[in-house]
Amino acid sequence: MQRLPPRSLVVVNANDLPPANADGSLPAVVNADIFYLTGVEQEQSILVLNPGAEDEKHREILFLRESSPENELWEGHKLTKAEAGELTGIRTIHWLPEFPRLFHRLMCAAESVYLNVNEHNRAVIEVESRDARFIAETKKNYPLHDYHRLAPLLHQLRAVKSEAEIALIQKACDVTKSAFERVAKFTKPGVGEYEIEAEYAHEFIRNGCKFAYPPIIATGLNACCLHYSANSAVCRAGELLLLDVAAAYRNYNSDLTRTLPVSGRFPRRQKKVYDAVLRVVRGSVKNLRPGKLPRDWQKEAEQLMEKELVDLGLLTLNDLKKQDPDSPAVKKYFMHGVGHSIGLGVHDVVAPYQPFQAGWVMTVEPAIYIPEEKFAVRLENDVLITENGTVDLMAHIPIEADEIEALMRKK
Repeated sequence: MQRLPPRSLVVVNANDLPPANADGSLPAVVNADIFYLTGVEQEQSILVLNPGAEDEKHREILFLRESSPENELWEGHKLTKAEAGELTGIRTIHWLPEFPRLFHRLMCAAESVYLNVNEHNRAVIEVESRDARFIAETKKNYPLHDYHRLAPLLHQLRAVKSEAEIALIQKACDVTKSAFERVAKFTKPGVGEYEIEAEYAHEFIRNGCKFAYPPIIATGLNACCLHYSANSAVCRAGELLLLDVAAAYRNYNSDLTRTLPVSGRFPRRQKKVYDAVLRVVRGSVKNLRPGKLPRDWQKEAEQLMEKELVDLGLLTLNDLKKQDPDSPAVKKYFMHGVGHSIGLGVHDVVAPYQPFQAGWVMTVEPAIYIPEEKFAVRLENDVLITENGTVDLMAHIPIEADEIEALMRKK
């Protein structure tokens, strides 16, 4: 609110409940922005901020769906006004039917109106959201106001994590550790990718967590598909198993990737590739620092990877000399970003083209994909950037090849 100009009005809506094929709905997805600002997860909620309001009671207002015996019977408990006030610290709480009348009064006194849409730079938006419908209706009814984008302001705020947020991400990392160690001991030839997914689910759910994203459990050639999700194959002796699976706790996400030898020991060639990726992980963590641009960090990772690919015989120095700058040779084996911000989103929001800041939590996930050899290695940890260096939130999770092999022997 301190960053808003005078006579500003902000409205943030909860997400829709997505419909299923028949009479039900899909699991609710919490709107990260309204959760960030209030802690409220309840459907249909609306937050209104009006910092310059003459009436202090109108400076922060939360509108909620009122509970009734019928929806309590079918859906369970809804927040009371007292519960919502204690949760959020907001003193003025109304039921949803009161929103249109009060919103009209506030709009008549406002000049600048800040509304919210999904402006994630990787978003593909094909379904109209609750916020989008609200924007269209508001502009139709109040065409002469000065409208602004709320997303850039929220992206700046959400990118820098508070101590409380870091603690929640760390909890997600800790549960991911216990699940990974369980799976490493469980993995062997003949085990199905889907059985491994079930082991993760058991450990996450019993610790009050859920999957942060659809799990990638990819044995052999499957690992060369970046977003493989079938999880239907059977692990075979001599293969590598790529596990990109992590927990979310209280809506805060972690993101871990490890690569295991199905038989319990890395064959020589696979171990060389594994160690090469791990060296790029170490170098990329070292290169994370405040003030650096993400594109420069990516370029440094690709330069580290070039050397490793030459040493592995996958590229030659001549390949590097002849490469097209717009299509670097390294992209044949390492074609994606080296990392991304993480928090309330697995790919969390940040202001575009902004340098790293202390308080960002970044994944570090270089990889080498070799379809012709039917395996891939990707390794990933979550790292907090500070003014004095980095803190690896997953440093306690085994990552060295000998650590992985020792863990898999502990059946």
